[in-house]
Amino acid sequence: MTLPSEWIVRFAREVRKGATVLDVACGSGRHSILFRDLGARVTCVDRDVSGLADTVGLEVIEADLENGTPWPLGKRKFECVVVTNYLWRPILPDILNAVAPDGYLLYETFALGNETYGRPSRPDFLLKPGELLDAVRGKFEVRAYEHGYTDLPSPRMHQRICAVRNDLNSE
Repeated sequence: MTLPSEWIVRFAREVRKGATVLDVACGSGRHSILFRDLGARVTCVDRDVSGLADTVGLEVIEADLENGTPWPLGKRKFECVVVTNYLWRPILPDILNAVAPDGYLLYETFALGNETYGRPSRPDFLLKPGELLDAVRGKFEVRAYEHGYTDLPSPRMHQRICAVRNDLNSE
């Protein structure tokens, strides 16, 4: 299994033990297992969860997030929502809405410029500069944000955010 992202590990310990965590497009479950091992109650969702079906301590939901069906988690809220190496803009509002008040959004994926280094290379799958900042504006406090080149685990352009939901403009 691939090691957890250093960005996610950096902020994972800020999430309280016993918290509810959602791992969106979880893949092999590297972040689901990280949070489970830190004492969180983890729900993971992806279209192929066959590698996680028998993993103890995870709520595993098989769902295609890109086929236009309703968000599979309804109105459930989580104290932390994790997304890595995944972008499907039509569900970005659902992802943000899944973060509970005072909950964390840990999001890291490819950004424009990544086409120089390989896949993904289509703009549909690459964040524009500041796109995550724009998405959370007015609802989250940004704790950390990066956009740019990284060479770990391989050369790529990434955009990353750690933000806490606080609905600054709500009444």
